[in-house]
Amino acid sequence: MPTVLAQLGRTAAPVPLADAVALSGFLDLVPDPRGVSGRRYRLSALVAAAAASVLAGARSLTAITEWIGDVPAWACRVLGFPTDPLSGTVSVPHPHTMRRLLVQLDGDALDRAIGAFLTARATPAGPGLRAIAVDGKALRGSRTRATGHVTLLAAMDHTGHVLAQRQVADKSSEIPAFRPLLDSVDLTGTVITADALHTQHAHGTYLRGRGAHYIAQVKANHPGLFDRVRRMPWREITLDHHDRTRAHHRLEIRRLKTAAFAHLDYPDARQALQVVR
Repeated sequence: MPTVLAQLGRTAAPVPLADAVALSGFLDLVPDPRGVSGRRYRLSALVAAAAASVLAGARSLTAITEWIGDVPAWACRVLGFPTDPLSGTVSVPHPHTMRRLLVQLDGDALDRAIGAFLTARATPAGPGLRAIAVDGKALRGSRTRATGHVTLLAAMDHTGHVLAQRQVADKSSEIPAFRPLLDSVDLTGTVITADALHTQHAHGTYLRGRGAHYIAQVKANHPGLFDRVRRMPWREITLDHHDRTRAHHRLEIRRLKTAAFAHLDYPDARQALQVVR
């Protein structure tokens, strides 16, 4: 099953059909991979039906096609499948039709459509900055003898909604995919977090230009910046936070210090945080 549809499986959906119909309004972003001739079903109806099945609990291509085959006729009409004007029967796609379509769909375009839908569906955040985490993961089971793992870079808010997702090009790193991933997300009034790989001057400039704040992790892969931050007078700075807990079968102690400065060689950086664990 396409991973992009798995996003919907992790969301609460008391009324799967209603959410799937609402999603169909965002599917104009997805190009139709089928030929012009012989299109019996609208693309939005097919994808909305697949989305409804995932929201209802389907977790495989077989389960998706079985759900579409068993769903009542009135639900098929709501999803947009054609109705015979004489008999009133509703035509549903053959399982092979759904399989071929889902395999051929543009994954990045479907990611953008579902991300836009989940963003609109999410409960509005309260006052303050909205936190968005950017991270990349290799898909389990995607590696073959001829190819390596498929890697996806995703932007997710702290309520668990995946706002955007993009496949990292083969033989490339996550860095070139950072800006294209966030281009479709409204970054006004947000704070972006990412791992140390994305602590790049170009990324910082891009985020500030989009109206976003950021927390950039500084490690040894950025030696100049790391050395300047490390040499700040941390011993003279008052401890801001101390936490002592027991987890993972061990005692965990965390200490946090903050320091403000007039200038640091990183776009609009004005504060450094030292986290000792």
